[in-house]
Amino acid sequence: MLNPAPSGLSADAFVAVYGGIYEHAAWVAEAIAKEGYGPQDNDPAILARRMQAVVDAAAYERKLTLLRAHPELVGKLALAGKLTAHSTKEQASAGLDACSEEEFAAFQSLNSRYTSTFGFPFIIAVRNHTRTSILTAFRERVENDPDTEFDTAIRQTHQIARLRLDQMTSTS
Repeated sequence: MLNPAPSGLSADAFVAVYGGIYEHAAWVAEAIAKEGYGPQDNDPAILARRMQAVVDAAAYERKLTLLRAHPELVGKLALAGKLTAHSTKEQASAGLDACSEEEFAAFQSLNSRYTSTFGFPFIIAVRNHTRTSILTAFRERVENDPDTEFDTAIRQTHQIARLRLDQMTSTS
């Protein structure tokens, strides 16, 4: 059960609490609030599926804006301490706040290449990875074609959202 339980919140409170599940995309929670929500949405799996459906139904440009809202891994915002609270915890959980000089240089180079190739930052559910596995995935995915990578990045945003919702359970 999510904490706080969506069914006990006003629409404004729901958006305030769940609006950051997708990075800088309160529109996802706003759509759920507009559709209506109830006790079934206290289950993170159900709410995650509903939020995913909102994103999946969005137009390409809206999805692209969602992807572009994500910070680079070990990027300028991280270095300046300007990540969202969710992103700060997530990057730290994978040890991205403790990169060696070599790893830092690799992230900077890959960030530049990836963003110039795809037009959005590399997105991966870092809580499921280590620095090494992230760099490996980064090196592999930068070689993807644009359609494959767009779809992969969207799937990763869904995984990130699900992990964020799971963290909000009363048992965590």
